[in-house]
Amino acid sequence: MELSPRLREEWESHRPAVFGAAYRLLGSVAEAEDVVQDVWLRAAAASDDLARVADLRAWLITVAARTSYNVLRSARVRREDYVGPWLPEPLLTGPDAAGQVLVDESVGTAMMVVMRELAPPERVAFVLHDVFGLPFERISEVLGKSVPATRKLASRARGRVAAAREREPEAARGERERVVAAFRAASQAGDLARLVAVLDPDVVYVADGGGRTTAARVPVRGRDRLASMLAWIEGRRPAERIEPIEVGGQPALVTYRDGVPVWVDTFEIRDGRIVTIWRVVNPDKLRHLSHL
Repeated sequence: MELSPRLREEWESHRPAVFGAAYRLLGSVAEAEDVVQDVWLRAAAASDDLARVADLRAWLITVAARTSYNVLRSARVRREDYVGPWLPEPLLTGPDAAGQVLVDESVGTAMMVVMRELAPPERVAFVLHDVFGLPFERISEVLGKSVPATRKLASRARGRVAAAREREPEAARGERERVVAAFRAASQAGDLARLVAVLDPDVVYVADGGGRTTAARVPVRGRDRLASMLAWIEGRRPAERIEPIEVGGQPALVTYRDGVPVWVDTFEIRDGRIVTIWRVVNPDKLRHLSHL
């Protein structure tokens, strides 16, 4: 297949945006990579026609969004039947990332959980307009809705996102790293007192096992209860090692047993303490971390 010089030159610079749109919509690294491959094949097939496209980035993101939207609709029943809490697949960023990734708060665990609660059309409208700056005229074509209806979808999504942001600002990068390091040290030592010290009294722990492995199927709330549970987990079968990584642009931890990643923790931190721990235990969501 003969590729146009423009597509060959510009694809790699636009690929992070294509992946970023798909990941934000689907919450899955594997599914987002499949979308990227599909977009590439479609672009290659239309290589000659793309020479006349004024905004290649917008065209590629639009194709990624349309493909992702189809995936969202076809997977509705599967997602509704998901066992226990759902969390996004950990998106490696920083030095551990396999490729360039567009990072902002919309790929953080907290925002991805909020977007999961939006209806698929709302999610598409919000991501394409508020994150990637596409015009509503183009987004309406993806959704098969009028421009006014598309504006309303984005506005509704924006309101729900804003409501989730109304709490006190999260910690700065340096404080996050300090608190995560303290949590790591306490976990490795199985030190209950040190775990309690780093947790907010009203901390919430959410685990995603997807029915594939043992994990709490409802959130665990409260510092003392959670610290005891985490110490019990570590005492029952100590981790081989716990390593710092970056997920969604923020400090995170990956825990290993027998050389294999068994869970990833991401955190919400305020006032020097952890207020939320999101733990991905589902092995299907950790496969892309096997190289770490």
